[in-house]
Amino acid sequence: MRLTKIAGMVLLAGTFVGSLTSCNSETKGNTSEKGTKTSDSTAVVEEDVNLRTPVDTAKYNELVKANANGDTTGKWPVKNHPIPLDGAILPFKRIVCYYGNLYSKKMGALGEYEPKTMLSMLDKEVAKWNKADPTTPVQPALHYIAVVAAGDPGKDGKYRNRMPFKHIDSVLNIAKMRKNMIVFLDIQVALSTIQTELPLLEKYLMMPNVHLGIDPEFSMKGGILPGRKIGTYDASEINYVSGYLADLVKKHNLPPKVFVVHRFTKKMVTNSQSIKLRPEVQVVMHMDGWGEPDLKLGTYRHFIYGEPVQFTGFKLFYKNDLKKAPNRLMTPEELVKLKPRPIYIQYQ
Repeated sequence: MRLTKIAGMVLLAGTFVGSLTSCNSETKGNTSEKGTKTSDSTAVVEEDVNLRTPVDTAKYNELVKANANGDTTGKWPVKNHPIPLDGAILPFKRIVCYYGNLYSKKMGALGEYEPKTMLSMLDKEVAKWNKADPTTPVQPALHYIAVVAAGDPGKDGKYRNRMPFKHIDSVLNIAKMRKNMIVFLDIQVALSTIQTELPLLEKYLMMPNVHLGIDPEFSMKGGILPGRKIGTYDASEINYVSGYLADLVKKHNLPPKVFVVHRFTKKMVTNSQSIKLRPEVQVVMHMDGWGEPDLKLGTYRHFIYGEPVQFTGFKLFYKNDLKKAPNRLMTPEELVKLKPRPIYIQYQ
């Protein structure tokens, strides 16, 4: 594990491994659970009376089926999923984003480069994805770690640092430098809880262009410190978050929120078959791990494809993915061949 000390904070800039290592780790291994039985692909749908208009149902179902990319196992597309409300991003667009933190140059491109350079780099990735899959327009985004797991306990002993609101405001202002760019706020709770941290970001989540990510890797249980072990979220905690977001959408008449859950091991998300789907929230299970292509594909196959929830994501690391032969990033052309096609792409 590597610690990064900045502005009086010690942030976790390194993590442990499951089938892959995520975020900024210098350690890598493979504990992929081949042959593990996977859950039923039938979604649990939250029953709710909602008077708002849904999207074009026929078009939505057509795109969801196309996104399954010819899968014949019955897992994809997910059965009985709700039709989202009007204004839904997925699957009408593919989100391509840069991830990071303004305090650290080691957590991702967002924070490593000055804004104009970073946005220019993202523009090039967007162009590659538009070329690889012209049927799915790209929605550019910035994914900012707003609550960061820390190497020191802090005043309350929770081993996490909440980023100043002025930094979140800065990211929102950077996003305004591109037309219709959206922003994700990411939460690493460490020894705190998602029930404590999520409401503190409500004033941002009330904005129609702000969405959410949560990181089970740093959701620690039993007092174990972040970085010592890979954390976990249960479906019940994920359902709390989606319910919270759904309430915001309904209360403030917002378009559906995209809700990203990072994952690269089985235990990072427990009882995934019990995750509830709602018209107001679009859940992305995001393959968040680095390594050579075969390793990344194996993790995607076992923990993302193998445990269907709703939509899928795939993370690419500019540095860590190059550490082992064949020493290259996977390409958009390769990734659009996956079953299902990842609809959320994150670069770090």
